[in-house]
Amino acid sequence: MVSIALYNLKGGVGKTAATVNLAYLAAASGLKTLVWDLDPQGSSSFYLNVVPATKNESKKLLTDAMPVKDAVQDSAFENLWVIPADLSARNADLELDGMKQSKKKLKSLLSGLKQFDLVLLDCPPGISLLHDNVFNAADWVLMPNIPTTLSIRSYETVINYFNENNLDTSHVKCFFSMVDHRKNLHHEVMQQFYKDKIFFKNYIPYLSDVEKMGTHQQPVFEFANSGYAAQCYRDLWGEIKKACL
Repeated sequence: MVSIALYNLKGGVGKTAATVNLAYLAAASGLKTLVWDLDPQGSSSFYLNVVPATKNESKKLLTDAMPVKDAVQDSAFENLWVIPADLSARNADLELDGMKQSKKKLKSLLSGLKQFDLVLLDCPPGISLLHDNVFNAADWVLMPNIPTTLSIRSYETVINYFNENNLDTSHVKCFFSMVDHRKNLHHEVMQQFYKDKIFFKNYIPYLSDVEKMGTHQQPVFEFANSGYAAQCYRDLWGEIKKACL
């Protein structure tokens, strides 16, 4: 089983859309794929039209009140399962803070999901005890970045955090997201950071089909399979698969 965390310090960078679309492609390629929604907003769960089976399910998982295997639900798509999130996930740091070896709890829970080929973790923005768990547990941390000054500053902050806490930056990969071809700044930033081999060459443009995922509650391939957005995610998935799986 390979685990990939979709993460950024900053919100609104296309993380959840990438999680859902990459999971769909992985499942379509034959990989038994699980999306674990760790974000209390529950956007991945919403896109995949899955809701928690019990109240406060996210909290129950962290406190061992519910076995992780019992939280796994079918999606509408073959080879794709979901652990949905609810608002109790907002208290994850409080639940973890009182535990022994609190930074390793998620790693322990992931060990109960060996039946899957790929687990994609949709993480909330920020840096906290939950994120320390993610960084310690995931095989790869995949960061979408908008090619703007503030987004790149967030990327640099995360890399510095990894270095300061003796975390392995060789397991961090990035891609550009929400790229606007009309903006010279986007092109300039991308060219600057492509020199850093942490960044994949393929990127996701700012496209209306990605925004429409919320309206359709589906991955982009289900309603715009021949569109440019779908092709961009396919190209990105090919690069990720080669590097991380």
